[in-house]
Amino acid sequence: MSFRSNNIFVNLPIKNLKKSVDFFSTLGFEFNQQFTDETTTCMIVHDNIFVMLLEESRFQTFTNKNIVDATKATEVLIALSAESPEQVDEMVNKAIEAGGSHANEKQDHGFMYGWSFQDLDGHIWEVVYMDENYVE
Repeated sequence: MSFRSNNIFVNLPIKNLKKSVDFFSTLGFEFNQQFTDETTTCMIVHDNIFVMLLEESRFQTFTNKNIVDATKATEVLIALSAESPEQVDEMVNKAIEAGGSHANEKQDHGFMYGWSFQDLDGHIWEVVYMDENYVE
C-alpha cells in the first residue's frame, strides 16, 4: 500500500512575522487567522498546500538541530506552478519590488519556463510554468 497525503505543510523559519506577512501579502497570498499568533502564521498556497511561517524562536521548538541561515545555505527549494510564463514574470517581479531578491536567471526550455526569487529570509521560491500538452 502506498502512502498518500491530503495536505502539505511546509514549515519555514523567519526573522520577522509582520515583514514576512507584508511581503507575501504583496504577492497575493492569504493567511489562515485560525493558525496565526504573534510568532506564527499559516500561509495558504492552494486548497491543500500551506506554508507555516514561524519566527525562529518558535521554529526552534520543533527541532533540536540548528536553523539554517537561508541567506548562506539552502536546505529546500520551494517550487510553485504558474498558469503562464507571464504569471511567472509577474510573481517574481512583485517579489523583487516587495523587497525580495533574484535567486537565479530565467530559464526557458520552450515547454517549461521558470524564474526564482529569494524571500526576505533568503528562502528560494521557484515559479514554473509547464505546457501541459508537452507532458503526457
